[in-house]
Amino acid sequence: MSEAQSEMSDKPLPTVRITYCTQCQWLLRAGWMAQELLSTFGTDLGEVTLVPGTGGIFSISCNDTLVWERKRDGGFPDAAKLKQLVRDVIDPERDLGHSDRKGHKAKDPA
Repeated sequence: MSEAQSEMSDKPLPTVRITYCTQCQWLLRAGWMAQELLSTFGTDLGEVTLVPGTGGIFSISCNDTLVWERKRDGGFPDAAKLKQLVRDVIDPERDLGHSDRKGHKAKDPA
């Protein structure tokens, strides 16, 4: 194992937790959002966990930071918004390409 790989393995990868209401039947929505995050961030995420709940809950946290809450934020995020919110927690300089918000500038490599 190279020194760079060793250093990377010492730092835990980010985790995402999606809590959804089983009474509202939001499992498919939660699963779709998990799939979107895994497709975009791949092995840069340590895990995406789906957590069943009740009472109309739908929340998404990344590294214990609440990034979306249905009641607080007014409904559900679209895929692009969710990716931006997670990116802002785990790697604010990362460019998400066409999914990115207008005005976000990736770090200048120079």
